[in-house]
Amino acid sequence: MAAPPVVEIERRARAAAAWPRGTAVAVALAAAATVGAAALLGGWLELPAVVLRAAALAVAGGAILLWLAVRRLRALRFGAANSVTLVRAALAVLLAALVGAAPSAALDWVVVGLGTAGVALDGVDGALARRRDEAGTFGARFDMETDALLILVLAALVWQQGKAGAWILAAGLLRYLFVAAGWVLPWMGAALPPSRRRQAVCVVQIVSLLVALAPIVARAWSAALALAGLAALVWSFAVDVRWLARQARA
Repeated sequence: MAAPPVVEIERRARAAAAWPRGTAVAVALAAAATVGAAALLGGWLELPAVVLRAAALAVAGGAILLWLAVRRLRALRFGAANSVTLVRAALAVLLAALVGAAPSAALDWVVVGLGTAGVALDGVDGALARRRDEAGTFGARFDMETDALLILVLAALVWQQGKAGAWILAAGLLRYLFVAAGWVLPWMGAALPPSRRRQAVCVVQIVSLLVALAPIVARAWSAALALAGLAALVWSFAVDVRWLARQARA
């Protein structure tokens, strides 16, 4: 027998009031794991500053994520899909903490390993969201911003490690320039339809950066790979801008 409407409303109200605590716990655990992993990496690579950078980035990133969750998360729980995305975000933060470290082959392999783990998990969160009926605007935005952060960090590391010129930073900045353009030109801020092409190009961009970072890949080849990935990304953004322009004129 279904619960009386008043009882059901009260149950949902209690659940809705409880979810921020669950989200906060998930974010806190991810931040602690990130700092712990940074401590291990910092000791192994003899980069003690990595721990402080990871802690600062984890706190800042966690605060932003909680703010977005309060504004956009409508589910009663943080969810398994968002938890997978949170792991990917933690890996991106850990990689960001390595920006500024002295270039070395060991650092390259660490970055390749962490980045590969992030790519392997990409798509798992989406599949979980569909299977568990957890799909929503927050999860989609969280996944997209995690991808954007990962691309930005990997592009910075490719440049830092001398595997491509400073032009590769454009790969990481395109997403943020696109968002900024939407503030200036309202028609560019309109919602885009889901796109397999956009998802595929994102994966291609990340993989090209990871391969470019591998120590066994010579500078000439790494630069060529990075350029190919950047070209694909520019093309994908151009397709979206063209679609938005047509919609604005319609």
